[in-house]
Amino acid sequence: MSRRIPRLPSWLPFDAYLLALAATVALAALLPARGTAAEVAGGASTGAVALLFFLYGARLSTAEALDGLKHWRLHLTVLACTFVAFPLLGLASGGLVPYVLTPELQAGFLFLCLVPSTIQSSIAFTSIARGNVPAAICAGSFSSLAGILVTPLLAALLLGSTGGGFSADSLLKIVFQLLVPFLAGQLLRRWVGGFLTRHKKVLGLVDRGSILLVVYTAFSEGMVAGVWHQVTPARLGALLAAEAVLLALMLTLSGHGARRLGFGRADRIAIQFAGSKKSLAAGLPMASVIFGEHASLAVLPLMLFHQMQLMVCAVIAKRRARDPEEPPFRDDPAGAADSGPLSDTAVTVGSR
Repeated sequence: MSRRIPRLPSWLPFDAYLLALAATVALAALLPARGTAAEVAGGASTGAVALLFFLYGARLSTAEALDGLKHWRLHLTVLACTFVAFPLLGLASGGLVPYVLTPELQAGFLFLCLVPSTIQSSIAFTSIARGNVPAAICAGSFSSLAGILVTPLLAALLLGSTGGGFSADSLLKIVFQLLVPFLAGQLLRRWVGGFLTRHKKVLGLVDRGSILLVVYTAFSEGMVAGVWHQVTPARLGALLAAEAVLLALMLTLSGHGARRLGFGRADRIAIQFAGSKKSLAAGLPMASVIFGEHASLAVLPLMLFHQMQLMVCAVIAKRRARDPEEPPFRDDPAGAADSGPLSDTAVTVGSR
């Protein structure tokens, strides 16, 4: 008699790219980049993100970009999630001290709540889920730019930091790594846009490769700095549980809140992904300014939350991609309720 081979339930988050993310984390734990290798990995990661934004700029038409800029209600909603709802939840975490979190870990937990939203992963996940990609690009960019001033100010107010604000060098890095490549892609779109449209897999490969490289670089930095050895396993488990609750609350608040505010499906997806995540790339340099020599432990909650949001949002994006179509809301810009321009070119599961 032939025996039927049991299959895993379809809802389990097992996927080739998720496994690749997990393997990348394991590789960084076993063989972290050190010395010259770390410099090479960091430079390659920076270049990969810049190339990613160049490709996004080359694919996005000027009209779509202007439509995204005009969608002010969406951007205000994302900013409210990032710099109002998140900080309030971070302040509430003070009640977890000292029974669940140590004062140092709670300070790091609060700091992650003050960091701006991601750009790359918000775009990628929105694209996977067939959301409003132009709005996600603008919302993530607005959040990052606002975070240059808002995050240090909130940290000084809520953490009692007496350090200076965001340095001009960090500002230049954000401009040259994100905005300049995007604008260059816009300027060269006339000549390279058609080629990229005919080779849609290029964007998917760049997404997957750049995210894996960024994950490896970030975890290598944490391993080399020894941040993983400064907390007990029990405290680490408690921190992970608190961050899981935080992520669940923000995903629920951003998703259902956007629905209550009357946004269409594509906009709700952009709001949920842009409004529920935090940027490791922006948070690390900010932490070095705000916390100084204590930055390694302060960014531990942010590093863990960053990996958690990747895994969880990858599963959500894959499921949302199968949502039935909805009629556009009156609030939507033209065409926003259908899908973003990268909907059939992005990665198949997850991204940063």
